[in-house]
Amino acid sequence: MKRLLVLLSLFLFFKLQSQQIIPLNEKAYIDSLQTITKGHLPDASKATASLLLSNYYRNSDSILSKKYLANGKLLAQSHPFISAKYYYYEGQYNLDRNKKKAAVSYQQAIRSLSKFKNEESDFLQALAWYSYGVSQKDKEGYIPLVKMILEKSIPLVEKYESNRNLGFLYTQLAVILTYNAQFKKAEDYNVKALKILEKHYPNSAELFFTYLNSANNFCYQANGDEAEKYLNKAEKLINPYPESSSNAFYYYSKTLLYITRQKNEEALPVIEKGIFYTQKYNQNLLAQMFYFNKYDILKKLKRYKEAKATLEDVLTEKSLTIDLNNRKTFYKQLSLLNEELGNTKEALLWEQKYSKLNDSLNTENVKLEINKLESKFNTAEKERKIATLNAEKNQKDLEVNKKNSYLWGMGLVLLLALSLLIFLFIIFRKNKKINEQKLNDIKQKEELSLTKAILDGEERERERIARDLHDGLGGMLAGVKINFSTWSSSHLNPEKDKEFYKILGQLDSSVSELRHVARNLMPESLLNFGLETAIQDLCEFYSRKNLDIDFQAIDIEKTLPLNIQLNIYRIVQELLANAVKHAEANNILLQCSQSGENFLITIEDNGKGFDKNRENTTKSMGLRNLKNRVNYLKGKMEINSDHQGTAINIELNIHGE
Repeated sequence: MKRLLVLLSLFLFFKLQSQQIIPLNEKAYIDSLQTITKGHLPDASKATASLLLSNYYRNSDSILSKKYLANGKLLAQSHPFISAKYYYYEGQYNLDRNKKKAAVSYQQAIRSLSKFKNEESDFLQALAWYSYGVSQKDKEGYIPLVKMILEKSIPLVEKYESNRNLGFLYTQLAVILTYNAQFKKAEDYNVKALKILEKHYPNSAELFFTYLNSANNFCYQANGDEAEKYLNKAEKLINPYPESSSNAFYYYSKTLLYITRQKNEEALPVIEKGIFYTQKYNQNLLAQMFYFNKYDILKKLKRYKEAKATLEDVLTEKSLTIDLNNRKTFYKQLSLLNEELGNTKEALLWEQKYSKLNDSLNTENVKLEINKLESKFNTAEKERKIATLNAEKNQKDLEVNKKNSYLWGMGLVLLLALSLLIFLFIIFRKNKKINEQKLNDIKQKEELSLTKAILDGEERERERIARDLHDGLGGMLAGVKINFSTWSSSHLNPEKDKEFYKILGQLDSSVSELRHVARNLMPESLLNFGLETAIQDLCEFYSRKNLDIDFQAIDIEKTLPLNIQLNIYRIVQELLANAVKHAEANNILLQCSQSGENFLITIEDNGKGFDKNRENTTKSMGLRNLKNRVNYLKGKMEINSDHQGTAINIELNIHGE
């Protein structure tokens, strides 16, 4: 459990600092940027302020962040250097939403910024290389990331020896080394950062986080005295700013210190202070980390009922349980807690959830082990049968030797006759199985052909209706609206003829609704730009104020046949429609990836879930259509749903039609 807390806390700090650090005087910083965007200042100043605001809000308010990002791009059009900077902030916005898109933006930023020879350009290139490494970490691991910082990022800013940005990169490298348990090396880089920051930037946010990183590094080495020294220094820096969101990270490091010193009772009020700040500034993931530490401490204090209630709250909030490995750990802990409390039935239920999720995460390993065991069993069974037959044969030989030649001859004839009967029976059974297999193959081919004909016919009819609506009726209604608008501008008064203009507005809405229907029938973005763009548009269509859809596309080829793309699009459309309509979720994760001939679709939501075994669910039109399309592509679908949410995994064969 202690190791788990270490990994989670480090991961949190690692995510935090994969960006430019916000000043400790946070309110003054944001107010000044917003004043610039609203004032009568040059577009270059407004563009830079908008990009910095986009970076500030990227984790707490994605809609506002995207708005500032778009505004910054628009204002930077006539400023080449700011336009180059834009690609870095575009990568920042996408880093936790779509790592593939983020990686493309970072590489574009590096190419564009390399044309400018100044300190800010060098630092942004260094950050872009670092953040690019973060975007590739899940695929390539930490060694390439460390190499990228040492060979790309740090050399770009080392020539500015007393620059705060060099100190920032040193402490970032220290965080990664701490995460990989290289505590001494991490300490060396923290010391390098402190030499720069303490001397030249004594009140900076970079120095504050370096103190926290140093304290955490010593906590993980169980050296509470050294950790406390750095934590006290961090406290002096944050004290003047009680309204700063960085207070939450200070209290988290203080919690780690108390845990290191096993002062569990004293850690609890510190955790409550940290929770206060996380709730105030909408830092959901960090809040759940506090709650998880609180649970762990309560469990150590044998306050099992409180520990259980705290862990159940973590599950309910769902920030940490989006990761299935975290959720599996929480299920196991709840099972153990209920066992301690004597709730045997509830403990069994949580253990079953744990086992089910654990089985789901390890399906391939389980299959491999089963195949190995089955192979060993079959081999042993064959050897046993051979040994049995040999024993029977030897016994018969002894009996035959005792009998006269007549009986031996008769026995041989009977044995031959029996062997012939067995041989004929085996041939009969084999032919019967072959015929049954042929019939099944023919039946499956006919079913696939029928499904293909139905789906192809359905898509052709959708395309025809969409074309007729858009080009025919849509064009006619648009023409009528234009004629009415032209005529009214010269014959009517907007103040006196409000009813007419109201009807004209209704006509305009009808044209928009007609085009929306036509687009649903046959998505133009799929035909014009391909599958990835079409799915992205679909996610944006379903997104709303209280619903965030995170779409991640990985290695989707643009050369997929159109009918395959269309079937995949319909599958995703049905999945999203079901999640939005029935789940009552506020977070949906959609991931589409391609690997050779396999296309994988995963969708997870934090909604109310459903009982997939109910009669009315299994017979629903939506699921039936979904299964038909999956079967058409020779795919398989797995559904996991409970009150914590729903996860659906689909694997398709893109050459399976």
